[in-house]
Amino acid sequence: MNTLGGPRAAIRTRPTAAVLDVVIPVYNEEVDLGPCVRRLHAHLSAHFPYPFQITIADNASVDDTLTVANGLAGELPGVEVLHLDAKGRGRALSAAWSASSAPVLAYMDVDLSTDLAALLPLVAPLISGHSDLAIGTRLARTSRVVRGTKREVISRAYNLLLRGALAARFSDAQCGFKAIRADVAVELLPLVRDTGWFFDTEMLVLAQRAGLRIHEVPVDWVDDPDSRVDIVATALADLRGVGRLGRALLTGALPLADLRAQFGRAPLTGPRALPGQVPVGLPRQLVRFAAVGVASTLAYLLLFVATRGILGAQPANLLALLVTAVANTAANRRLTFGISGRRHAARHHAQGLLAFALGLALTSGALAVLHVVSAVPARPVELAVLVAANLAATVLRFVLLRLGMHHRRT
Repeated sequence: MNTLGGPRAAIRTRPTAAVLDVVIPVYNEEVDLGPCVRRLHAHLSAHFPYPFQITIADNASVDDTLTVANGLAGELPGVEVLHLDAKGRGRALSAAWSASSAPVLAYMDVDLSTDLAALLPLVAPLISGHSDLAIGTRLARTSRVVRGTKREVISRAYNLLLRGALAARFSDAQCGFKAIRADVAVELLPLVRDTGWFFDTEMLVLAQRAGLRIHEVPVDWVDDPDSRVDIVATALADLRGVGRLGRALLTGALPLADLRAQFGRAPLTGPRALPGQVPVGLPRQLVRFAAVGVASTLAYLLLFVATRGILGAQPANLLALLVTAVANTAANRRLTFGISGRRHAARHHAQGLLAFALGLALTSGALAVLHVVSAVPARPVELAVLVAANLAATVLRFVLLRLGMHHRRT
């Protein structure tokens, strides 16, 4: 594998070799293909300071797209054609990128909806070796986008879904304007199962989980009114992809730890903290633990209030604390301490239940004392006492979970 001097080394190549290979996946685009490729070729010739190649990846077109593509290859230097016998944008990109000898690989949609001025900013961090992947984003504040309300709502809803279901931190998974380092593609592409429109999302989620750097470039983007994408079918396929990928991440079926080690992207570690110093990683863990704790406390109070009148104070407290304790342990395991998969899950939940028992003792004891002082305390006073007891229980929970989980991070 060509490591290009490591994940952060600058790319060095012969002057005559293509530094960038831009792939244009097409299916039945005999009308738009010629103007698109000529415009892209002219832009790269005038504004891109490195040798380049344009690869037209024909997805089993049944019109004259392949004939037009071959004509462009004969007309313009640096234009190549790859024909596939099966449809699928992801399949075309994977095949074209795998066959390319360029150290930086990119793709864009044939309609060139994205302003080409963003191409050099997109690939520059990959050429320098600073970043591993790069994406154009239409959702940045400085992006300028022209498209219909329906597509805008669908796009934003999809990216919100990715954030909630797959913990995605990139902003725009669907923009047809992306790039990747070839050495990274060699390792990631065999793990990407989707061959259609979910290909981009799956690749980005895997890259994020492998600790790779994803560079985002705000773009100017004008919607193509003649787009042939079937929105409903694509949305359903994306939802199936989210479910499949989510299951793989939860079960630990993907070799993410191996990828991190291979790319040298394991979490940074420093010297052990001396007495009086803050342990490495503690501030960030505290922030995430606090966020999980706030959500858990709100859920606890809602459950307590909802069941207080039916079960009574102590049983309602027990039920609310038990339900939120299990959810709290699962959330802290993943979000605060970065542990995924089932390894040690039973042990971690046992530690969470121990913390639950301590929390139950604190809150039940606080309720008992309150009811001794006042036989029928006001509801706000009762809630305030429970919040204070939960805060004390939260401190104990953090200490117990950190001791049990911090040294077992994968």
